[in-house]
Amino acid sequence: MSDEEHHFESSDAGASKTYPQQAGTIRKNGYIVIKGRPCKVVEVSTSKTGKHGHAKCHFVAIDIFTSKKLEDIVPSSHNCDVPHVNRTDYQLIDISEDGYVSLLTDNGSTKDDLKLPTDDTLLQQIKSGFDDGKDLVVSVMSAMGEEQINALKDIGPK
Repeated sequence: MSDEEHHFESSDAGASKTYPQQAGTIRKNGYIVIKGRPCKVVEVSTSKTGKHGHAKCHFVAIDIFTSKKLEDIVPSSHNCDVPHVNRTDYQLIDISEDGYVSLLTDNGSTKDDLKLPTDDTLLQQIKSGFDDGKDLVVSVMSAMGEEQINALKDIGPK
């Protein structure tokens, strides 16, 4: 036995950002990691190959944060990374002048580390609804350590 003391730096609870799933079982509207980005699958086509080859899956997917279209071809028997995608609803409290939003969580604390979305139509809906004094609930999509506002609900006047 060694007398060295080991010290491990860890910033998360050890939960992985992705999990493996066989490429042949990933379907349209599912999620997949392509080029290190979490994506939603919009099209899957499977090609049968020759005598001794593998069947291949061709994925067309859209990045859930940047909306960029990405493609990947993977043998159907191989595993692909699938991101853990969570959607959480928060009530909008305030919009700061530097583009950050203040959100109310379920346990009553505030979340102040999210920027306004980059999507122009959603951005205008949030700003105009907030300026009108409406009670707004925003949906926040989170995957692989990234978070972004991706939807808006109006729950009536304050």
